[in-house]
Amino acid sequence: MSHGSWLNTRMDGRPVKAWIAIAVAIAVVVLGFGAWWTYGLNGGPDMREGMDGGGAVADAPRFPPVAGLYDGEQIAFAHTEASDPQVAEMLTDMMDSPVLVVPELADAPDATLGTVYVFTNGIKPDGPRGPMGYQPDVFDTAPGDKGYTPLREVHLVTWKDPAQARLLDSAGKVEQARSQRALQVKQTGAVVNMPFLQWPDGKR
Repeated sequence: MSHGSWLNTRMDGRPVKAWIAIAVAIAVVVLGFGAWWTYGLNGGPDMREGMDGGGAVADAPRFPPVAGLYDGEQIAFAHTEASDPQVAEMLTDMMDSPVLVVPELADAPDATLGTVYVFTNGIKPDGPRGPMGYQPDVFDTAPGDKGYTPLREVHLVTWKDPAQARLLDSAGKVEQARSQRALQVKQTGAVVNMPFLQWPDGKR
C-alpha cells in the first residue's frame, strides 16, 4: 500500500479520511460548546476575578468626597494632585488620603485654570469645612459651564474683620464682598486638580 493510500480504504462504506473529517468536526463542536459554557454562559470566572462590573477593579481605593459650594448649593469634589508641596500636605492631612505633588501643574496656561476660594478665617460651620478649618471652598464653575476645568488656582480669602464674616456660597458673593472691601483675596499660584464628583445638575 502506497504512502497515504490507507486514507482511501473504506469503513462502513465511507473512506477513512471521511470518518476522520467527521471526528474532527465533532471535536470542534464539543470544544466550542465547552468554551462557550465556561466563558460565555458562566461569564468566565477566571476572567472576572478582580473585576467589579463595568471593568472597575475590585477593592480599588476611592477618592474621599470633599464638600464645597457652587452657585448657592453644596457640591462634592476630590483633590488628587497639587503643584505645591505644602498644599498637598495640608489636603492630605485634611482627608487622610494622599494628594500627590505635581509641580508641573503650576505651568498650566491660565486659560485651563478655574478658581477655588479657600477661606483663612471667618465662619466655622457645624458641618463640612475647608482645609483651614473655616467655611467650605467656593468654586466659580461646575461641569456644563463654559470654561469648566478641574484645575484650580487657589485664591486665599481673608475677612478684614472676622466678626463681620458670613457664609459665602458662590463666587459672585465672594467677589461682591471683595468689591465692598470686606475681605481680601490673594492669588497663590498653587494649582490643585479638583474634579467634581457631584454638582447641582449631575454626578459621576
